[in-house]
Amino acid sequence: MASADEKSTSSNSGAFRIAQDDEIDQEKSDGIALPAHVAGSGALDRLVDTARDYARQATSENTNKAYKKDWAHFSSWCRRRGADPLPPSPELVGLYIANCAAPDTKTPSQSASRPLSVSTIERRLSGLAWQYQQRGFTLDRKNRHIATVLAGIKRKHARPPVQKEAILRDDILAMIATLPYDLRGLRDRSILLLGFAGGLRRSEIVSLDHGKDDTPDSGGWIKIMDEGALITLNAKTGWREVEIGRGSSDQTCPVHALEQWLHFAKIDFGPVFVRTSRDGKKALEARLSDKHVARLIKQTVLDAGIRSDLPEKDRMALFSGHSLRAGLASSAEVDERYVQKHLGHASAEMTRRYQRRRDRFRINLTKAAGL
Repeated sequence: MASADEKSTSSNSGAFRIAQDDEIDQEKSDGIALPAHVAGSGALDRLVDTARDYARQATSENTNKAYKKDWAHFSSWCRRRGADPLPPSPELVGLYIANCAAPDTKTPSQSASRPLSVSTIERRLSGLAWQYQQRGFTLDRKNRHIATVLAGIKRKHARPPVQKEAILRDDILAMIATLPYDLRGLRDRSILLLGFAGGLRRSEIVSLDHGKDDTPDSGGWIKIMDEGALITLNAKTGWREVEIGRGSSDQTCPVHALEQWLHFAKIDFGPVFVRTSRDGKKALEARLSDKHVARLIKQTVLDAGIRSDLPEKDRMALFSGHSLRAGLASSAEVDERYVQKHLGHASAEMTRRYQRRRDRFRINLTKAAGL
């Protein structure tokens, strides 16, 4: 007869085996399957596959990857401590986030010994809650073992959010001036101008198709008109339209830059922004990765000499894809409501986070109060 320890060890290993199987075969963690009392058939099995595909589309690819890493990290943490990740235990999760904020000093991995930021810990909690939900469980984040620990972490370790530097009008003009006029340069110029004028995320830029339903992985499409370009995006909060008007000159007009790229790249179907051949003279079929946008911004910032008062490493860290959105929000001298709608923000407060120093001291309430 097995001892209690043996039973506990067997239970733990079984739970870890489940976690490992889920990491190997993602379909098993989707929670989509036939009811136990229903006999399988070819038609029903195909519907299960279709339902799983839709379930995976419920969250973005980047979010899915992040949540998968969160679960892998938590499972590994449990394994090293002889704990069971299933079913969810608020006490265990509370200990886990405490360890994320104040990691063990004696750890073989240097990265694992670094404390995580409050925002990363909150993201980890969201990832765990989502993963538990896919497995038919519920993680109560309001449970005192989690909520009070997280509140303490915030109180002790919270810092103001690190915001990326905004790319303003003169900056974007200097950046596109560094690009050549070969096919690759036309593409990158269109990416920068369209991303800036549209206030687009880098993932939104590269997910655009020429027309509606051109590809299964499309995140939206573009319609070019006399007045400008209308971009239809499949955003987090649903479908939204972004109007990008024509500029005052062809050299700075995002719509003209887009037309030039589409014409010379001979793109009339499928992804708008694709890779080019090594010599930069031929457009290929493969869609660009959103990482290209980040690299493009950083490289052109360096080439244009923006913030040359700082070391190169610091300049690289200051700018990212979000710099384009922040730049539009900070540069456009229009009513805040229009900026909010353009960026697709649910609240004006979120829009104000993107407006770098635009409204500081514009209204002096001290003087208005008579002091």
